[in-house]
Amino acid sequence: MTAELPDILIQEVAPRDGLQIEPQWIETDDKVRLIDSLSAVGFRRIEVSSFVSSKAVPALRDAGEVFASIRRRPGTIYTALIPNRKGAELALAARADELNFVMSASETHNRANMNMTHDRSLASLAEIVEPACTAGALVNATIATAFGCPFEGVQPSGKVLDIVKRYLDLGADGITLADTTGMANPNQVSRLVAEVLTVLPSDKLTLHFHNTRGLGLVNVLAAYDSGARRFDAALGGLGGCPFAPGATGNVCTEDLVNLCHEIGLRTGLDLDRLIDLSKRLPALVGHDVPGQVAKAGRPLDLHPIPERLQQHPA
Repeated sequence: MTAELPDILIQEVAPRDGLQIEPQWIETDDKVRLIDSLSAVGFRRIEVSSFVSSKAVPALRDAGEVFASIRRRPGTIYTALIPNRKGAELALAARADELNFVMSASETHNRANMNMTHDRSLASLAEIVEPACTAGALVNATIATAFGCPFEGVQPSGKVLDIVKRYLDLGADGITLADTTGMANPNQVSRLVAEVLTVLPSDKLTLHFHNTRGLGLVNVLAAYDSGARRFDAALGGLGGCPFAPGATGNVCTEDLVNLCHEIGLRTGLDLDRLIDLSKRLPALVGHDVPGQVAKAGRPLDLHPIPERLQQHPA
């Protein structure tokens, strides 16, 4: 029997986007255990690591070892972030199921993040698609700073839409709009998602929000109401972009799953198991994590009646 499709597809990015800015080295075996645990929860997509310069992102210098060691769950797509052809070659050699290419809508942020102009980044994407297709891997193309750049400010929707079309022309299988710096607001999200969905089906569009200013879950709902169905999230709310000042904190996976379940959206994910995994994160990363549901519990996790009320009922 075919598993029932969820109403909303939540894609886990903690192993890559969550761990990339951690100052404390996370052992390879610990990364593998985390990914295997996430696989067991039932995620359909997990971003495992990135094949970028180890000088730029030393926390993920063991990407190849991690890919070689994880237990792959049938039906789950294991993704690697890549900036260029060299990264793509390494990811394909590691048997990544999907390559996640990134270019910023902001030219300034793209230079800071990828050390490339837009033209050079797009040329790199053109070089990546054919070998990925030959290897049987998907290519997802992300537009970072799609909702705003900390150096240039708001990015015009026409500019973002033009990049979407160029990605599609170059052969991208899917596209992500990323709120890299947590600058998005619900009205802006609704407008941009509606525009992008005029040229891209909803099953090819992913939204990637940060909770930097506390609007992450609100923006998810705004995007969902505008037709988006795929969203990135990170266990515990880990993560952020090392090249975007102040952009810490992805939308928290268990907080998002809790919200979805409370309003009747099926995720296909086990909230109790996610909370248990999130509670283990502080020991792994060496500090508290932003997620709220793991601390407060689910809304209907009831507490014992105070003893004094039991002895003296009203």
